[in-house]
Amino acid sequence: MTEKRSELLMPAGNLRKLKMAILYGADAVYLGTPDMSLRTKSEFSLEDVVEGVEFCHKHGRRAYLTLNLFSHNKDIPKLDEYIETVRKVKPDGLIVADPGVFAYVRDKAPDLPLHVSTQSNICSWLSVKFWQDQGAELCVLAREVSFAELTEIREKCPDIKLEAFVHGAMCMTYSGRCLLSNFMAERGANQGNCANSCRWNYKLHVRLKDGTVEELNITEDNAHLFEFLLEEGCRPGQLMPIEEDERGSYILNSKDLCIMPKLNDYLQIGVDSLKVEGRGKSEYYCAIVARAYRMAIDDYYADPENWDPKPYMRELEAVGNRGYTLAFHEGRLTNYAHDYEHTASLAQWEYAGVVTEVTEDAFLVEVKNKLVAGEVLEFVSPISRETVLLRVYDFEKAANGERVPEVHGSNRTVIRLPFALFDHENLDGLKARFPAFTVLRKERALTDEQWNRVRFDKLVQGLEVTGKDNPKAYERRRDALVESIGEGADERRFKTNRIGTEGCCGKGCNGCLMFWQDPQYERARDVLLKRKQGEQLTRAEASELKQAG
Repeated sequence: MTEKRSELLMPAGNLRKLKMAILYGADAVYLGTPDMSLRTKSEFSLEDVVEGVEFCHKHGRRAYLTLNLFSHNKDIPKLDEYIETVRKVKPDGLIVADPGVFAYVRDKAPDLPLHVSTQSNICSWLSVKFWQDQGAELCVLAREVSFAELTEIREKCPDIKLEAFVHGAMCMTYSGRCLLSNFMAERGANQGNCANSCRWNYKLHVRLKDGTVEELNITEDNAHLFEFLLEEGCRPGQLMPIEEDERGSYILNSKDLCIMPKLNDYLQIGVDSLKVEGRGKSEYYCAIVARAYRMAIDDYYADPENWDPKPYMRELEAVGNRGYTLAFHEGRLTNYAHDYEHTASLAQWEYAGVVTEVTEDAFLVEVKNKLVAGEVLEFVSPISRETVLLRVYDFEKAANGERVPEVHGSNRTVIRLPFALFDHENLDGLKARFPAFTVLRKERALTDEQWNRVRFDKLVQGLEVTGKDNPKAYERRRDALVESIGEGADERRFKTNRIGTEGCCGKGCNGCLMFWQDPQYERARDVLLKRKQGEQLTRAEASELKQAG
């Protein structure tokens, strides 16, 4: 008997992202056209949908199409054409939110498996049973469902598939039922065009008696003069404080959902589909997040008793995020789930390029971000866990053979990386492990403000996951972040060393000329030559070998 396994469901905002998600380990993808799927920026035409579904089926994977709009009268005439096209494509499921659309599709195309969207706000086993009685094959649970509730729903509804979000952006309101975007930007969140108004920085102003409006600058010198209080209509006399400083307030800004530290809980109770948010995210996001969850899921089923989320979390930290939170996992949000100081999505790594072709003697790579001589590129394979590091000292343009010290991603430059550069690798194995669509990443230089955000996020995530409280550490990291925001310094620095002759740390980044020339590092160089290109010694190894030399 085949073991029932949870599927990894990835988003696909266009055809290329779909292919990346599938190649990097997704069991299924969800996609849709912009007019009918709550994503006005979706880049799928109906022809692309056909090709995408065929690609999934060719690779033995599943494709679910989204029809999760809340319909207006103007949308109804499109349904027949959409349904007829969808039937020819033969998707593995159609994701619907509107009860009227659900009934319409069920009657017109009873052969199409129907999935109920998260937009339907399913939070109880009673709602799941209702949709099961209507003919639904799968229910996507609302993000507000706690793990305890999810466990009860699984027990009471064993004969219908359940899908739960495990990763991606969180909405500050109730599973996308937001009117803030409509009010602030006249863009309908429930029609797939959210302006993300909850991520904005809000600043307090005062209106004077003469009608003029002034900005209220709150500083250390005058903060003691003010106290801002909010009174809710049904609680007269109960005054709630609102705090703001000179930087403004991100009062509604949620961190990103990441269930990875508790993923084993979801796998243990048998959640059928583990859903990643992000049809608007990059192809790099699709690849790296799919890879991380693929490894985590496979490793759990191989050895559930010794499963540890740490290595997969390191992978997820390589993609842009607003800090990670377990969100509603424990039943209610805490202050750890929101970012009050900083709203930007950032990571210590960035998309360097993607392999477009593997020739007889080289990789052809389309550049995605600026590359400078001396940087280490990490090849992240879609079929192998082992990555390959390569430090590149100049770049050969594939179009004309010109060699340059830096290239930019804005003009879609393709560079040639000859296999001869990989002197520590078996070439046959290299070509097999890194086919077309292989992603390359590189370290990203961050400002002090951004490095402090990274440290703060790591601390807060640890506190939330462990359930422990450490107010002193929290305040120390938070204050360091706030102080660096106030300084506004633009200087950026990498985590590891670049090319140079000054200040060699002895770790052997294979770019520091002092390391390769100084006799005191001779033993360290011997050790490093046996390792992969670009790989550094640990600090302990570097110290020991330096002293021994």
